[in-house]
Amino acid sequence: MPPATMEVSDAVVQCLVRQQRPDLGDRPLVRVANGWDNATFRLGDDLAVRLPRRAEAVPLILHEQRYLPDIARRSPVAVPVPVHAGQPTSDFPYPWSIVQWVPGAGADDVGPAGRGPAAKGLADFLLSLHVPAETSVPVNPFRGVPLLDRDSAVVERLGDRERYPHAAALRAVWEQTCTAKAWDRPPMMLHGDLHPGNVLLTDDGSLAGVIDFGDVGAGDPAVDLAVGWLMFDAGARHRFMDAFGPAMDGDTWMRARGWALILSTALLSNSDDNPRMFSVGAFGIRQILED
Repeated sequence: MPPATMEVSDAVVQCLVRQQRPDLGDRPLVRVANGWDNATFRLGDDLAVRLPRRAEAVPLILHEQRYLPDIARRSPVAVPVPVHAGQPTSDFPYPWSIVQWVPGAGADDVGPAGRGPAAKGLADFLLSLHVPAETSVPVNPFRGVPLLDRDSAVVERLGDRERYPHAAALRAVWEQTCTAKAWDRPPMMLHGDLHPGNVLLTDDGSLAGVIDFGDVGAGDPAVDLAVGWLMFDAGARHRFMDAFGPAMDGDTWMRARGWALILSTALLSNSDDNPRMFSVGAFGIRQILED
């Protein structure tokens, strides 16, 4: 994980809440996640606090505040809608958010068989999300762009033969997916970071919610469809794909497989200190090779 620019302590978060939302200041506060970009604390039963842990994540918090309310209005499942846009202070110099808490079990804590019931619900969520983006929606240079824009990163990662013993086969997949026709329709709204760690499930394995919209942006929806390889085995992936019907063509699914390779190698190459995300990347690689 990248190092934190700003370590976020429980005491600082408690102070921020009490200063800016005194009506919430007496709620219990518990740290629940420390991700690449943000630290997350649960605030009582139904809210959470999200704060950037490095300067590069500041725009991500602002993007969530700007775009999540509209996404929530369309979404068939819960998303972490902001209820307070926190202001920087002398103790914490970045914007931050209080958001609705989305209950559920992380799909990365559930085996592949247990994720299968979420296939249709996740497809329905993406169909609600993928609408033409307004011109003001940002374009993430690393997500939703043409596959060839990510070629150098993929080739560099696959050069690690110890980490990727099937590099030749993966390179062949990459070259094939890069021949797919590029997305030539209007840029669509994207989640941008859709993997099992950002998908929440109910007790019966159906979709409970989707979280972490920091990479929300505009572009090729194939980047979000890559979750079919990161999350599902072959049977569930086919149900996931079938749920889109004619909304997605063969070229888009081919690009989605390419995005699955981009995201799986990113996780596998950069998560030696995060076993959970390492396992997501390893699972994605297996699915790509077995597909």
